[in-house]
Amino acid sequence: MVDTPFNRIKKLLTNQISTSLINKIPNKWEQVGDVVTIVIIPELEVYKKKIGKTFAEVLHCKTVLMDIGGIKGELRKPDVEVIFGSKNTETIHKENGVKFKLDPKKIMFSSGNMYERIRMANISAINEVVVDLFAGIGYFTLPLAVHGKAKKIYSCEKNPVSYNYLCENIVLNNVTSVVEPLLGDNREIAPKNIADRVIMGYIGDTASFLPTAFNCLKNSCGVIHFHDKFPEKNASDLIMKKIKQEANNIDRVAELLRYKQVKSYAPGIGHFVFDIKVNEK
Repeated sequence: MVDTPFNRIKKLLTNQISTSLINKIPNKWEQVGDVVTIVIIPELEVYKKKIGKTFAEVLHCKTVLMDIGGIKGELRKPDVEVIFGSKNTETIHKENGVKFKLDPKKIMFSSGNMYERIRMANISAINEVVVDLFAGIGYFTLPLAVHGKAKKIYSCEKNPVSYNYLCENIVLNNVTSVVEPLLGDNREIAPKNIADRVIMGYIGDTASFLPTAFNCLKNSCGVIHFHDKFPEKNASDLIMKKIKQEANNIDRVAELLRYKQVKSYAPGIGHFVFDIKVNEK
């Protein structure tokens, strides 16, 4: 047997869990800093404390959370339960030279978005003004601020808990001179006619916020990074039709620069990001 973390977990649990269930222990997990989240099937919930303790030992984490109901509501709050370790679930996750302070019990953080966060870090935004309409704790704001050399980033966030972590993370990453956090609904607080680039890192009816994004752009022209979930087979056709229509409504033309599936969201459904260039007609 290959010596992997999962195989070590399985070996340690072999004599603690019913033989018929040992092959059903979770072989995937989400690790944010020193907090791990796992999904346990109902038949294994009676063993959840033993499973949590074993994951903590093998993965060297302080807390193990059990995912109960996924991510809920407009503000994307995790539905989880502490099954082992410290009740203080606040942690600092380090990735690509960026520090993200958060509480995974209160705030979503997806490892599946890692490569998109790294891509944002590699975007050359020298002397650009950027508006991040759904900043969260700084998922895309911080990589762009730390590595992308943007002149100014206005980061909008509606969730007060996420906003507080955003403010802490701006200080933690020494980008207070670059990032200005804004608390509230982006349709009301986002600055207008100022941005070279707008980030729309949201899943769920993102298109309804396109008028806000266009208003943020200088003269309604610039680049938009548009996220949402779509059927994997025809994602490009679906979204570009909508974006081109919205652009045409304000006498602008939208061009697709690039699109990519960030991760699988559900069977047949993907989380996609579209890079859109908006120009005058």
